[in-house]
Amino acid sequence: MTSIAFIGLGIMGLPMAKNLVQAGHDVIGFNRSRPAVDRFVEAGGRGADSVAQAVAEADLVFTMVPDSPDVEAVVSGEDGVFANARDGAVWVDFSTIRPDVSVRLAEAANAAGLRALDAPVSGGEAGAIEGALSIMIGGDEDVVEQVRPVLEAVGKTIVRVGPAGSGQTVKAANQLIVAGTIQLVAESLVFLEAYGVDTTAAIEVLAGGLAGNRILDRKAASMVKHEFEPGFRIDLHHKDLGIVTSAAREAGVVIPLGALTAQIMGAARQKGYGSLDHSALLLLVEELSGRGSDA
Repeated sequence: MTSIAFIGLGIMGLPMAKNLVQAGHDVIGFNRSRPAVDRFVEAGGRGADSVAQAVAEADLVFTMVPDSPDVEAVVSGEDGVFANARDGAVWVDFSTIRPDVSVRLAEAANAAGLRALDAPVSGGEAGAIEGALSIMIGGDEDVVEQVRPVLEAVGKTIVRVGPAGSGQTVKAANQLIVAGTIQLVAESLVFLEAYGVDTTAAIEVLAGGLAGNRILDRKAASMVKHEFEPGFRIDLHHKDLGIVTSAAREAGVVIPLGALTAQIMGAARQKGYGSLDHSALLLLVEELSGRGSDA
């Protein structure tokens, strides 16, 4: 049994923390809003009233919060992770943030006596619930191997991709691919419906061929039904594509389709779809095609 602090019990964090409890670990959770902590306690975890309380006795500290400023707020200051975690504890950040911020915070963690890994995840809410996330990790290999048995409770594909910040770079590429694929699936569905095709049958045959992909498998059926309960919100994917376009520009890499997809995601957000699942890009395609109505 490992003593774990889990900071951030949102759509992704709560099921991840629950899976750690089910794997037999002692997990104490903290979230800015208390109802999420209460739900975690009901699932067998322990609740904390502050970050400092959560991390005080933990061997592993996991953070899963929305953006770079949120991570910085959680780890910094008198009540933060760095000031209150045990010397030698491992801090694993599951959040998706800017690679440069991740590198800087890893250096600050080391200076505070902690060992740091950036370990963003992919798989959405379904993957979090199933304990089947893909985890891309930046940091020292020996630390990765030390925590791997614990990570196996939340992920199935666990790969070290390089030094600090590398996990965030790979996650940026992941978000680029996912956003572009959702947009193409959305366009395809509107195209199929315009011609009166049986979309359920079309999805089945497309998924079995070279066009097959996880978006078709996991999202297409709910897109056809216009069910956009958020597994991953447009607001967050908009943020992630900002990371991608900024990092690409800094590296001198041209991503024309990625930049266009970022603009489309931003347009969907401006239309008021930000709180919906990122598959709600379908609504914007319908509207531009004159085939739908505002959400």
